[in-house]
Amino acid sequence: MIALLDADILAYRIAFACKDEKVNAARLRLSSYIIDILALKVDRTYTDCFVDDWKLYITGKGNFREQLAITAPYKGNRTAPKPEHHQAMRDWLLKEWNAINVQGSEADDAIATEATKLGAGNCIMVSVDKDFDQIPGWHYNFVKDIGYYVTEEEGLLSFYKQILTGDDADNIKGIYGIGPAKAGKMLAETDNDELAMWQVCLDAYEGNDDRVLENARLLWLRRYDNELWVPPTLRIDNGN
Repeated sequence: MIALLDADILAYRIAFACKDEKVNAARLRLSSYIIDILALKVDRTYTDCFVDDWKLYITGKGNFREQLAITAPYKGNRTAPKPEHHQAMRDWLLKEWNAINVQGSEADDAIATEATKLGAGNCIMVSVDKDFDQIPGWHYNFVKDIGYYVTEEEGLLSFYKQILTGDDADNIKGIYGIGPAKAGKMLAETDNDELAMWQVCLDAYEGNDDRVLENARLLWLRRYDNELWVPPTLRIDNGN
């Protein structure tokens, strides 16, 4: 079982927690945190998910979503300065932990792509980011110490719920007044039929197809290199 770690989250959390400490202390804390996640918590969480290998992913330069975002700048709400040791934590992950530096997209995309390649039963995605709930397979939230499995149906529902709600963390605008619970109710009658889910979103945005497509493409985690999400109507028309 391979653990795929979201190193962006790790770098930020440790940099923030150690902002008043020396950088060497922060580096040691970061390594200890990773070892704890890999050697203890994940192994204790599942009887059938023992980690024998791992990969760390960190977001590098460029992000295709910046060109796709029209309604609002992608992550344009993140104006606060990074914690003092943030760059040092990133450098440490790249140098000492051989983190994979993802260019042109995000660590999330690289993890989703690798999880798709490996297959749902052969890896576990380690993060606290709810965006990963669209990816089928094993997941581990290392802050809450919660492990769970996402099915294909659950992943698809999670994705379409986000199209309706948007994502405040990434400055992706949803429909005002629609939260996860209401979005779930709106999609409940579709029986997880993707064409019906797509139509629910089109109706909710009052026919503004461009807004729905924009949100979908911003929220979709790539399953394949350089993938750009395509609506189900076009996939069916093309015979895919």
